[in-house]
Amino acid sequence: MKKTIFALSLLTSAFVFSQEKTNNPPKEKQIDGVVITKTKKAVEQKADRTIFDFSEQPQLNNGNVLEGIKKLPGLVSTDIAGMMYQGKMLEVYLNGRPLNITSNELNSFLEGMPANSVERIEVITQPGAEFPATSGGAIMNIITNKNANKYLTATYSGNYSFTNYDKYRSRTTNSLNLNARNKYFGWQLNVGQNYRESMLNGQQDELLTSKTDRYGRGYFAKSGLTFDLGQDRLLLNYDIYHNNNDNYTLSNGHGDLPFQNNPKDLREAFYTSSDVARTNNLRQEAVVTYQKRFADKSQKLDFQLGYTRSDSKFAQDNFFQDGTFVMPTNPPINSPTNGLKDILNNKSVMNIANFKVDYAQPIKLLDGGKISFGGLYERQDYDTESFGLTNLEYQRQTASTYLEFQAKLKKFDFTLGSRAENYDITGVTRYFDKDAKLVEANLIPFNKFKLFPNASVQYNMMNQVYIAANYNKKISLPSISALNPNNVTFSGPSTEVNGNPNLQPTIFDNYEIKVSAFDYAFIGYSVSSASNQVAQIIRKDGRKLFNEQVNISNMKIHNFNVGLPVPFMIFSKPLNEIMKFNFNPDKINFMYLYAGYQKHQIDNLNNKGFWIFNIMTQIILPKDIKLTANYSYLTPKAGYFYFTAEKPFNNSFDITLTKKLMNNRLTLSVFANDIFNGQMMQVRSNPPSGMPVMISSKYDTRNFGLSINYKIPTKNKLAKEDPNILNQTKKEDNGGVMQQGQ
Repeated sequence: MKKTIFALSLLTSAFVFSQEKTNNPPKEKQIDGVVITKTKKAVEQKADRTIFDFSEQPQLNNGNVLEGIKKLPGLVSTDIAGMMYQGKMLEVYLNGRPLNITSNELNSFLEGMPANSVERIEVITQPGAEFPATSGGAIMNIITNKNANKYLTATYSGNYSFTNYDKYRSRTTNSLNLNARNKYFGWQLNVGQNYRESMLNGQQDELLTSKTDRYGRGYFAKSGLTFDLGQDRLLLNYDIYHNNNDNYTLSNGHGDLPFQNNPKDLREAFYTSSDVARTNNLRQEAVVTYQKRFADKSQKLDFQLGYTRSDSKFAQDNFFQDGTFVMPTNPPINSPTNGLKDILNNKSVMNIANFKVDYAQPIKLLDGGKISFGGLYERQDYDTESFGLTNLEYQRQTASTYLEFQAKLKKFDFTLGSRAENYDITGVTRYFDKDAKLVEANLIPFNKFKLFPNASVQYNMMNQVYIAANYNKKISLPSISALNPNNVTFSGPSTEVNGNPNLQPTIFDNYEIKVSAFDYAFIGYSVSSASNQVAQIIRKDGRKLFNEQVNISNMKIHNFNVGLPVPFMIFSKPLNEIMKFNFNPDKINFMYLYAGYQKHQIDNLNNKGFWIFNIMTQIILPKDIKLTANYSYLTPKAGYFYFTAEKPFNNSFDITLTKKLMNNRLTLSVFANDIFNGQMMQVRSNPPSGMPVMISSKYDTRNFGLSINYKIPTKNKLAKEDPNILNQTKKEDNGGVMQQGQ
C-alpha cells in the first residue's frame, strides 16, 4: 500500500512539475521575432495563495465572471451569505483594489463582466502585512490586465449563449483589447458590452411565489498609460463600469395589505402582483502609480494614489395588484388601475480616496532575507437616500502602517510581520418611527487603534514540495451593501429587507497548515475564529418575512481540503516510462480531483458540516479538439451560517469543447453548462429569534453557447525591432499597464 501511495505521488508530481525542471526547459517558439518562454498553468498553489488562469481555460471564460468563479474548486457562492473559499470569507478585489461591495450588488457587478476579460484570479488565503488588515479571512483578486507589447496588438472576444425553459432567452458579450508600446510610452484600451436575459423563480415559505424575467445590460472601458522614466515607471489608469438592469416580476402572495388603501389598517389578504424593479450602477476608478526601481531588482519603492466613485439607483414600480381580503365577504383589493409608481426609490453614492506607499529591499538575515514596510491612508464617504431623505451618512478614515521580515535558513522560509491600523468611523442615520416622526441618531462610533500580526514558516522538503504553517489576525469592516438601510432588491408586501448601519467590524484569527506538491497537488486544514461576524438573518413574524444583517458574537469555521491531479496514462504506461515524459498539461488527458469539508461552529446552533466535491477532466480528442468536463457538488442537510441547505448549493455538470485554429490565433469553443439542470438553492433559515423560513430560488443555469477569441494579426514592422522583449532589464510582465495587487 505504501508503495502504491508513493508511486501515485510521484506520478502526480511528474505531471505538473516536469515543465519546471531545470534540466527540461520549455521549448521556445518563434513568432514574428518574439521569443515566448513561459507556459501558463491552469492552477498554481503558492504558500499564501492559489492562482487560477482564466485566459487559457475556455470552461471558465465562456460566460460572465460570476459563472466562471462558481466553477473554481473550493469556492462556495450563495445569494444569502456571499462567497467563501476553503472556509474563509472572501473580500473581493479588482486589479489589486477592493470593490467594497458584497451580496446581490457584487453578484450583479460580476454578472456584468465578461469572463474573457479576466486574465487570472488570485485567491490569497494568507494575506501578509502588506495587505490591508481589512482583507478579513481571504482576498479574491480579479486581475483583468494584459501586458502592453512593443507593437499594436488587438484581440476580439465574443460569446453567445441561450437558455430555453419556459421561453427562449439570449446572452451576448463582446470585448476588444488593444495594446501597444513605443519608445515613449505604452497604452492599453479594453472595451466591452454584455446583454443577458435570464429567469429567476423564487419561493419564500408559503407567503410569496415569484417568477422574474431579468434583463441586464453592461458596458465597461479600461484604459491605461505607462511611461518609462529611466529605470522608473509612471502608470495612469482609468476604468468605468456601467450596469443597467430591469427585473419584471409576477408574484402570488399571502400577507397583510392596506385595507381601502389605508396604510394603518393592514388586513390578511391573498394577492397577485406585477412589478418591475430597475437598477442603474455606475462605477469609476482612477489610479496614479509611480514605481521607483533600483539597480538591485529586488528593491522597490511604489507610490499609489487612487480614487473610486460608485453611484447606484434602485426603483420599483407596480403595474397591478389584484386579490381579495380574508373576510366573510371577501372584498377585493382596491388597487389603482394603473398600479403604483415608486414603491421603492433609493439611491446611494460612495466615494473612496486612498494613498499608499510600499518599500522593499533585501537584507542580510540568516541565509538571506527581505524587509518590507509601507503605509496607507484611506477615506470613505457613503450616503444613501430614500424618497429624497438622506437616511445614512457614513464616514470612515483609516491610517495604517506595516513592517514585515522574510528570511531563509537552509530549507526553511520564515515570514514575520505586523500591521498597525487606526480606524475612525462615524455617521448619522435618519428614519421615521411608528408615529411617522423623523428620528436622527448617531451611528455607534468605532475609533480604535489595533495591531494585526502575521507569521508563517515553510519547510521545503524538496524542489516545489513544501509544508507551510500560517497565522494572521485580520479585520473585516461591514460592507456598504450591508450598512445600506434601504432595500435594493425586489420587495413584496410580505417581505421587509433592511441593512444595519450599526454593524460592527469583524475580527478574525486565521490559522492554516498546508502541504503542497508541484503547484497542483495539496492537502490542508484551516480554522478561522471570528468575533462579531456579519451574517444574514431571515425570520418570520406572523405574515411577514424579515431579512436583516446582524453580528454573530463568536464563530469558528473549520475547513479541510485536498486537491490531486491524476494523468490518465498511469493506467496504460509503466512508471519508469511516464517519468521520462516532458508533460504539457494542455496536451495530455488528466483528471483533477478536489474535496473539501467545512463546518460552521456557532454558539447555540448545532450546524452539521458539509462536503464540497469538484472533478475536472480534460481529454484530447482527434484534430487536437480539447474536451473539458467539470462537475461540482455540495452535500445537503448541512449548516451554512444561520441556514440549513435542504438541497445542495452546487450540483452542476458542465462540458466545453475547444479547438484552436490559424496558428492558435483563433480559439473556438462550444459549451453546455448545468446539463442536468441540478443547480438551485433551497434553504431553511435558523434564526436566533423568530420563526424559521423555507426559501428557494432557481436561476436558468442550464445554458448552451459558442465562444470565440481572435487575436487579430498585425503587419506592423515594429514587431521585429526587438526580438528579445522578454529578456529586457524591465520585463513587460512585471507590472503591465493595468495595475495588479502588489
